[in-house]
Amino acid sequence: MDKVKKDKRYQRIYNQLISLLNKTDDRAARMATITAVLHHKMDYFFWTGFYTIRSGKLMVSTYQGPVACQILAKDCGACWAAINNGETLIIDDVEAYPGHIACDSRSASEIVVPLKNRNNEIYGAFDIDSSSLASFDEVDGAWIEKIAYLIDHPEETGL
Repeated sequence: MDKVKKDKRYQRIYNQLISLLNKTDDRAARMATITAVLHHKMDYFFWTGFYTIRSGKLMVSTYQGPVACQILAKDCGACWAAINNGETLIIDDVEAYPGHIACDSRSASEIVVPLKNRNNEIYGAFDIDSSSLASFDEVDGAWIEKIAYLIDHPEETGL
């Protein structure tokens, strides 16, 4: 998908999410809604979901797609890298990524956005995989960061 078309699609999705997320400030409900909408609106999203840090472990939360790894080994893989560095990570080829955790062998590329609460503390990661190589770019990164921000900022959705 070209960048202009992708940007316009994300804008429509963002507007839809604003209207859907204004019903509750519950984090889990917001994550579930975001996951479902993105997974079904972006045709190159193979696995779409959240991992949250609980009791020092990075555990799967709400997701759409094939069965996920339930717990990700500490400081291994893309999710922990994004969390530890505090920034979005785009991986064009997961097989070439050091320490890649293969939850499903069909995943080929990935984007991970660290989740930050209202105090700017990281509490997890928004992880999206594609079954095609190099599916994600800076357009995805900017929009997914903006969408992830909505989880802990209900005032952005009119609540």
